[in-house]
This record gives sequence, C-alpha cells and structure tokens, in this order.
Amino acid sequence: MIGIGRNAIAALACALLCMAAIAVQAQQPIPENDKYNPARYPDWSGPMRFTATGGNRYDQTKRPGRAQQAPLTPEYQAIFEAGLKDQAAGGQGGNQTFSCTPGGMPREMAGNQGLEFVVTPKVTHVIFVQAMPRRIYTDGRDWPSDVEPTFDGYSIGKWIDEDGDGKYDVLEVETRNFMGPRSFDNAGTPLHADNATVIKERIYRDKQNPDILHDEMTTIDNALARPWTVLKTYRRTGNPHFVLNICTVGNNHVQIGNEAYFLSADGHLMPTKKNQAPPDLRYFTQN
Repeated sequence: MIGIGRNAIAALACALLCMAAIAVQAQQPIPENDKYNPARYPDWSGPMRFTATGGNRYDQTKRPGRAQQAPLTPEYQAIFEAGLKDQAAGGQGGNQTFSCTPGGMPREMAGNQGLEFVVTPKVTHVIFVQAMPRRIYTDGRDWPSDVEPTFDGYSIGKWIDEDGDGKYDVLEVETRNFMGPRSFDNAGTPLHADNATVIKERIYRDKQNPDILHDEMTTIDNALARPWTVLKTYRRTGNPHFVLNICTVGNNHVQIGNEAYFLSADGHLMPTKKNQAPPDLRYFTQN
C-alpha cells in the first residue's frame, strides 16, 4: 500500500509539473512577426448601446446629475452647482454640446446613442452616431510631441492575450492630449480647464455573453479629488441600422458670448431664461 501511495504521489507530481509547463508555454509572448496577424484579433463589430436607459452620463449605473456622485474638488463642485442652477433657470450650465461643441472624451463613450468597434491589427476605430470616429493606435507607437490637442485626445492601446490561447481578448488604452471645454455628461459635470486629463480603459468581451462588451474606465483629472472609475457595459443590438445625427442640422440653439439663446420658428432670437438680457448690439445700428 505504501508503494502504491508513493507511485500515486509521484504520478500526481509529474502531472502537475506537466500542467505547469503547459501553462508557462501558453503564457509566452506572441512572436513579433505574428503579433499583427488578423486571426489573433477579436470581432467586436456590430452596433452597440449602453445597457441602461436614459440620457448621457459617465456612470451608467446611477441617475444623472448629483446622483452620479462625482468626486469633484470643492472648487469644481461649486462650478457644477452653479451650472445646475443655471439649467434649472432654463440655461445650459456646463453642458457645451448644445452649441455643437463636441462632447469629447470620456463623454462620447457613454453609448446611449450607439457606437461600434471596428478592430484592425494596428488601429481600433470607435464609430459613433453623433460624433467623429475615435482612433485607438495599437501599432506600438510612442506618444507624439507635435500633435494638436483635440476633444477626443490621443489614444494608444495595447492588446493582451489574457488567457494564453494565442488570441487577444483585452484592449488596454490610455488617452491624453485634450482640448476643451468638456464635461462628463448632459448635467455639465465639469472636467478641469487645464485639459490635463488622462483616461485609462480596459475593454473586453463578457465571458458569458458574447453580445456584451465591458469598458472599465478611469478618469484622472484635476477637477477630481481622486481618480473616478466606472464600468461601462454595451450590448450588441439586433438592428444593424445606423442613423446620421449631425448636430448643426436643425439646431436652433445660439451661443453669443457666454449666453445661450434660441432661434424661434419665425427666425427671431429668443431668451432661454426669465429676464435674460439681450446680446450686446454695439456694432449694429440702433433706432
């Protein structure tokens, strides 16, 4: 019995060593000459929408506005509160997209109006209904030193074969180089005016449901007292129909200086708030 026990232990030890060797072999990095093989990349195509209901917001699991519980600094919390007060009076507050200013990052990844991922070996494109496409470069480039800042920033990604099966399943992304003004959502939750935002994402398909994609997003910004991390979830929709939603078509909002007005159906400028002053007409002939 003792001999049998020792043989069993030896066999078990050998089996464990073999399994460890296989695991180590599976975790070996993908060869440089095969890293851009299209067969290694996932198919994330198809129209997707966020899995919540309602309007644009950073954390889709919470209601808009104060319920988002944004970890703002006291200075930017005061700016946010002032914006909410202005919206309650009929203004736009910190929401800039009414005048067709791009929402930019991280706002555009909300997914409430739909988006689609198009994966190629060296660039992953994110196509939106209401905005210009976003590009995530995965060709190993360094951060550029001579690129103009944009509302979407500049995104560099890295593909990871997390389970060691020879195919990529996780896309890690960092985005920098922003311009503004930008806000997190329709409520006007502000990002800092210095535009020194850094956004980190970890994008992957749900292991149980291939029609669901997750985006673990962390925004690091000087308007925040700490990094703000949320989990965005998108579900592939069954209707592969895309609409074209260009902001300038039919947009009757008019921004003059720091004030927002509205163009009436008969072509006249209207106030949006009670007792709102008219724009400065110093360069027009006054009767």
